[in-house]
Amino acid sequence: MLLSMPIAIFGAFAKLYSRHFDLDIYAQIGLVMLIGLATKNAILIVEFARDEMHKGRSIVDAALEGARLRLRPILMTSFAFILGCVPLAIASGSGASGRQILGTVVVAGMCAATALAIFVIPLLFVLFESIALKFSANRADSHLTEGEA
Repeated sequence: MLLSMPIAIFGAFAKLYSRHFDLDIYAQIGLVMLIGLATKNAILIVEFARDEMHKGRSIVDAALEGARLRLRPILMTSFAFILGCVPLAIASGSGASGRQILGTVVVAGMCAATALAIFVIPLLFVLFESIALKFSANRADSHLTEGEA
């Protein structure tokens, strides 16, 4: 789940760099907000995928079903969050630079996280669950051979 963070953070830094903004306190606050929402999306996909695995589905089917079940809610909350922060990114007037930096980080980071993480999280779920099942099977085999000796 935390491996989805580099996607969001990379999107935020790329846009900060392209707009020639500094990584100041406003950008750091935006990164904290970004980490919270992007992590929530990843947690929901993984939670639903694990529920599907416990129902007896294969790892790949569980990951696909978890992503399918959470796609619409994730898109709705992400787009609401992004569109709510667009006025910050295009702010003008007194104190606009702070709002522009905050809005830029949040909008760009959530766009990157929404566009890429909905594909990457199920892939990472399959990868890590496969590894975990392999290690648990190896551990069970080693316990059986120790018990026989």
